[in-house]
Amino acid sequence: MRWDIFGWAAIALLLFAAEALAPGAFMLWLGFAAAAVFLAVWIIPVEIPLIVQATAFVVLSFASIQVYRTWFRGRENDNSDQPALNRRTAALVGRVVPLERAIVDGRGRVQIADAYWDVSGPDLPAGTPVRISGGDAMSLQVEAAG
Repeated sequence: MRWDIFGWAAIALLLFAAEALAPGAFMLWLGFAAAAVFLAVWIIPVEIPLIVQATAFVVLSFASIQVYRTWFRGRENDNSDQPALNRRTAALVGRVVPLERAIVDGRGRVQIADAYWDVSGPDLPAGTPVRISGGDAMSLQVEAAG
């Protein structure tokens, strides 16, 4: 009975279980590398030294993670009916709202629903309708909407 065969099978199963418990597509690829070493150790009739097995695992881990980063990571489905759902400032671009506080020296404030946003843009009096043209973090860029 060869314990290295069972060891690599156990490592592969543990890595797959870790991926199932905490998904993130990282342990999955290490599990594939461990499964490949398990298959190699099981199929090849001569005993492979443990250092060679460990080296093969490390090399296959790097290779499998590279495959993930190259082929799968950039192919997530970005075709959403609400592409700006988690980007609040991007979702507000194009909206017209009145200035809650006048823009003086390029800084002012608007109220959108129950939130107040700092705005930057040309000096305008309070109450002037402005169009949101961009934003970053908690600040919006505005322009006169008229």
